[in-house]
Amino acid sequence: MKPELKRAYDTGKLILFAGAGVSRNLGLPEWHELIAHLAQELGYDPKIFNTYGTHLSLAEYYKQKKGSLGPLRSWMDREWHRPDIDVRSSEIHTMITQGHFSRIYTTNYDRWLEMAHDAHKVPYYKVANAADLVSLTENRRHIIKLHGDFDDDTSIVLDESSYFERLYFDSPLDIKLTHDVMGNSVLFVGYSISDFNIRLLFYRLTKIWGRTGLASARPTSYLFTNRNNPVAREVLGQWGIEMIVSEEDDPRKALGEFLAELIA
Repeated sequence: MKPELKRAYDTGKLILFAGAGVSRNLGLPEWHELIAHLAQELGYDPKIFNTYGTHLSLAEYYKQKKGSLGPLRSWMDREWHRPDIDVRSSEIHTMITQGHFSRIYTTNYDRWLEMAHDAHKVPYYKVANAADLVSLTENRRHIIKLHGDFDDDTSIVLDESSYFERLYFDSPLDIKLTHDVMGNSVLFVGYSISDFNIRLLFYRLTKIWGRTGLASARPTSYLFTNRNNPVAREVLGQWGIEMIVSEEDDPRKALGEFLAELIA
């Protein structure tokens, strides 16, 4: 455990950024299963369909052929929230809920973070669009869903067009994110170190800090992983992100042990 990270947590200056790996520990479908479903709905062999483009471009094609992402969003909502899943059985969700995080940002569409808070009776505000920002106060935790929410089809960032729109980083939620991370450390959990959105965000923040002439005052941010990558360590390091690498092979166990030590 990095002393600086622990100190940021203990003083309420640590923002949690939760990625797909957090939800995956509940047994939710992975991207290849989503692409296989797209293929079947469109009448393609999944293995062949997967060679036709990236996940974003394949989702874009689906939207063009179907007219909207509505049917896909409905399928995802059902599959991601099966009645046999009990969020209370997730040690990771429990620790996140009980941790001392004033802000939790996520790029996940599912409702499991909110449902975990409901299960453990921890009050929060959910923020999925600009309208949600109006009623925010500081008396409870903010859960900010940067890539949208299943309750609002138009908020979902899944296809190529919506993803490109997000790269402008000029929406009200992006402005809130920029404000929050300028004065706090950020801890990324459940993310691939290749996630382009995260890398672009911190590249831009590095430029902003550089223009202020106060780059040395920038809070350090952290990415937890159980896969060492010296290239990523070097590249992310120049953008103010320090990698924390567990020696545990099982990603679920690694994250659970790390969070337990952090919130102790």
